[in-house]
Amino acid sequence: METNLKDKVAVVTGASKGIGAGIAKGLGKAGATVIVNYASSESDAEQVVSEIQLQGGKAFAIKADMSKSAEVKLMFDKIKSDFGTVDILVNNAGGAVFEMIDDLTEDAFHKQFNLNVLGYLLATQQAVKHMGEQGGSIINISSILSTDPYLASSVYAATKGAVDTMTLALARELGPRNIRVNSILPGHTNTPATAGNFEGELGEKILAGTPLGRFGEPEDIAPLAVFLASDNAHWITGESVRAAGGVRGVGY
Repeated sequence: METNLKDKVAVVTGASKGIGAGIAKGLGKAGATVIVNYASSESDAEQVVSEIQLQGGKAFAIKADMSKSAEVKLMFDKIKSDFGTVDILVNNAGGAVFEMIDDLTEDAFHKQFNLNVLGYLLATQQAVKHMGEQGGSIINISSILSTDPYLASSVYAATKGAVDTMTLALARELGPRNIRVNSILPGHTNTPATAGNFEGELGEKILAGTPLGRFGEPEDIAPLAVFLASDNAHWITGESVRAAGGVRGVGY
C-alpha cells in the first residue's frame, strides 16, 4: 500500500541530525508537514528543512529543549497556532553517557533520564492536547540496548527500557482516544553520535553478529517510522519493533 501523509502535521524531536533527521525527511517525502525540532544545532536543522523542501515537502525548524517543560509547551503552542493540529509525534531527542558503575554521577543520570524519558512524556503530554477526534500516532525511538545493554550502558539502557514500558502504558491509556503509541528499537546505526564507535575489532565483531552484514543508516529506520505514522498501521499500537539488521544480544 502506498503511504500518504498528505495534510498530516508531524513533529520530530531531535531532528537536526542522525536518526531524527532521517525520519523527518522520510515523513516529508510521504507528504507530511514536518516540524524539525532542535535544541542547539540550528544550521543542521535548517539543512534538514532545506532537504525536505527540495524534495517538494513542507518543513519548519523550531528550537526547544525537550527536557524543559516550559520550552516544550511553547513549541507545541506555536505548532497549534501555526498549523492547527498535531497528527504525528516522533520522540527522538536523546542523549547517552556511557559510564561504568564506579564512575556513575548523579548529573549524568539526571541528564539522560530528563531528556530520554521525561522529555518523551512532556512532548506526549502536549501533543495529545492538539490531536483531534481523528487521533494520531506517537512513535518513541528506543534502542536495542533496552533489551541487550552494552558494558557501561546501565543508565542509558535503563532509560530505553523505560521508553518501551512507557510505550505500552501510553498505548493502553490513549487507545480510547484513537491515539496509537509504538516504539522503534534501532540497532547499530551510523550517525554523528556514533561516529568512530564501530571501528576496528569491535566493529568487526558487531558485523559478525549482524545477519544482514552491515551497520544501519538513518534511512533504514525512516521507512518503519513512516509506516507506523500512517493509516496503514491503524491496527498496531503498544508494540516495540526492532530495526537492527537481525541482531540479537549485543551483536558481538
